[in-house]
Amino acid sequence: MTANRQFRGAFTALVTPFTSTGAIDEDTFRRLVRRQIDAGIHGLVACATTGETPTLSHEEDEWVIATTLEIASEQPSQARVRVIAGTGSNSTATAIRATRRAAEIGVDAALVVAPYYNKPDQRMLESHFRAVADEGDLPIIVYNVPGRTAVNVEAGTLLRLAEHPRIVAVKEASANMDQIATILRDRPADFSVLAGDDTWTMPMLALGGDGVISVCSNEIPGEMAEMCDAAFAGDWDTARRIHERWLPLMKANFVGGPNPVPVKAAMAMMGLLTDVLRAPLLTLEESHRARLEMVLQATGALDSTPTSADRMAGAQA
Repeated sequence: MTANRQFRGAFTALVTPFTSTGAIDEDTFRRLVRRQIDAGIHGLVACATTGETPTLSHEEDEWVIATTLEIASEQPSQARVRVIAGTGSNSTATAIRATRRAAEIGVDAALVVAPYYNKPDQRMLESHFRAVADEGDLPIIVYNVPGRTAVNVEAGTLLRLAEHPRIVAVKEASANMDQIATILRDRPADFSVLAGDDTWTMPMLALGGDGVISVCSNEIPGEMAEMCDAAFAGDWDTARRIHERWLPLMKANFVGGPNPVPVKAAMAMMGLLTDVLRAPLLTLEESHRARLEMVLQATGALDSTPTSADRMAGAQA
């Protein structure tokens, strides 16, 4: 049964555009959010790590979250896309405070990453997520990404957490199919399992997964939403065609630098933003940039880039 699952579809982990001076490019950010909604994306994640949140201040975090929600609410005649706020921390108390603040802003859920660097064991991980769920005033999506955090939320731990009434989903980026398949088989019926890697979206959909929290949908929001919709409708041929067409871009987004270095370079080539990152991240090296541009051309991603007038407006903003 999927009727009671709160989170299904393609959710974009939004990048944060910056000006040449390093400030948040507010006008460009608003345009990017509207582009997502116009393309039919199912939901938006503000202040995910793709948004360079380690370099954002608390005030900037709140601006990004509140602005995402404001733009998502601009058309009251339409069902608002779901807005999720990244509120995780390697401090449980900090994660609780950030989640409470996101709840006050009015988002639908919090994406809470496993604590990084301090390497809690499974007992400690379970205690951490339960505390954020108990005290944070929002539904919680557990974010498991051991390649970044150095800790894995094991299937048994996650399944115990899934029994908590406020822990409603997982963003699974362990790249461990045995673990993912176990979670999909044994989860509660109302618990959503979302891919945390674009390349794993199709395999997880085929196993009954609920979609993806996506980097690639910064570039191709409509296509990622269409792939999920096709799978949900049982149109596996269409879903597979979309996956196969965009697989090279999904992979290229993680070549040559850590996320979001390549995706920002690609979006700059598409005329969507200026390729500026905050230190310690640096822009993509030229050798990788040339390969990335070839992928964009081959997949047709450059065919739907903004018009010259759009680019001019972006440059003047």
